[in-house]
Amino acid sequence: VDGGQYNDACAVFWATGACLAVNMEAFERAGKLDPMLFAHMEEIDLCWRMQRAGYEVWVEPKSEVYHLGGATLNADSPRKTYLNFRNNLIILVKNLPQLRAMGVVFARLILDGVAGVKFVLEGKPKHTLAILRAHFAFYGRFTKIQRTRMSYKGLPLLPLKKLKGTYSGSMVWQFYVRGHKQFSAFFK
Repeated sequence: VDGGQYNDACAVFWATGACLAVNMEAFERAGKLDPMLFAHMEEIDLCWRMQRAGYEVWVEPKSEVYHLGGATLNADSPRKTYLNFRNNLIILVKNLPQLRAMGVVFARLILDGVAGVKFVLEGKPKHTLAILRAHFAFYGRFTKIQRTRMSYKGLPLLPLKKLKGTYSGSMVWQFYVRGHKQFSAFFK
C-alpha cells in the first residue's frame, strides 16, 4: 500500500515490475530485461538504463494495482535473500561509473557482512549463507557482468545525482536513526 507517498504524478528512479508500462522504443534502446537478473530487481536495472538512455520513469497515482507480493518467493526465503543481494551487486556494477562501482562494492562487502551477522543473531543462518553465496556468484560472474556493462555503449554512465528520484544521503541513517520508513520522507 502506497500510504499517500505518491499522490501526484512525478518522476521516480524506478517503478515496480508488478505494474510497469514501457514504451517499446525505450525498452529496446535500454537493452530490454537482463536475463541474468531472474525474478528480482530486473525492473530496477531496466529503469536505471532507461534514464541513462535519456528517458524518464514516472508514477501515475490514479492507477490502482493489486499485486500478490511474494508469489515468486516468500520474503523469508533464503533464495530471495540470495537473489536480492546478488542482483543488487550486479545492477550497481552495470550502471555506476567504474570508480564509484568499485567503492560501492567494497562498502557492500562490509555492509553485507553486517547483514550476515544480523541474520545469525536472529537465528537465520541460512540467510547468512545466502549472502555469502550471492557474493561468490557475483564475483564468479564478474567478467560476464563487465561484458554486459560494455554492451550498453550508447548509454552514458551517469552519476546518481544526474538521475531522477535518487537520494545521495545515507538511507541507513534515514531509516534506522530518523525512523523514516518511506522514501519521500527522506527529503523532509
